[in-house]
Amino acid sequence: MQISARGDYAVRAALSLASAYPALMSAQAIAADQDMPRKFLEAVLADLRRAGIVRAQRGAEGGYTLARPPGEVTIGAILRAVDGPLAGVRGLRPEQTQYDGAAENLPRLWVAVRAAVRDVVDEVSLADLVGGRMPAHVRRLTARPDAWESR
Repeated sequence: MQISARGDYAVRAALSLASAYPALMSAQAIAADQDMPRKFLEAVLADLRRAGIVRAQRGAEGGYTLARPPGEVTIGAILRAVDGPLAGVRGLRPEQTQYDGAAENLPRLWVAVRAAVRDVVDEVSLADLVGGRMPAHVRRLTARPDAWESR
């Protein structure tokens, strides 16, 4: 799975909002907190607002806040809001792929890959990350000897 810059920025911005929740934060404050370009961040925040993950308040005392408590917002929801489906194969959803011959069973693998990603990103909330307490099955994945090695 490749996490885009947009997805990374969206999750980081949402984590800043989660740590300030329910207070408002300006785009400038989020950009400074996460060391990211404000203009790009504003486009990401607009995607999150359209998806109902954040809400914006205009005015001198305005800013952004999460639309729901941090425990109700998953990382998967944020990634989908800015990048679309979590897993794609040449622009298709895994279950839409079809192959002949030796590759005929490949769609099952693509569906399994998507399910594995969902088992992590749809089970970890902003509150989990801010609090440093991810679900046990996710912690076990990071504790595996090869988890931190590049391949």
